[in-house]
Amino acid sequence: MKMLIDLFSTDYGLMSLIVIAILIVMWIWFTILFLGKIRLGEDPSKGAEKVGKP
Repeated sequence: MKMLIDLFSTDYGLMSLIVIAILIVMWIWFTILFLGKIRLGEDPSKGAEKVGKP
């Protein structure tokens, strides 16, 4: 219980919460960004043509 009181009532506890929140937002943002880039990547049919050529 003392840890929760320190987390929400001290300056270093609040800064820790802010850093944790920023990291979670960055994690979500980069996941969405990278998945979108993967979907917009090279067309699979073009890749199949390259494989068939010697």
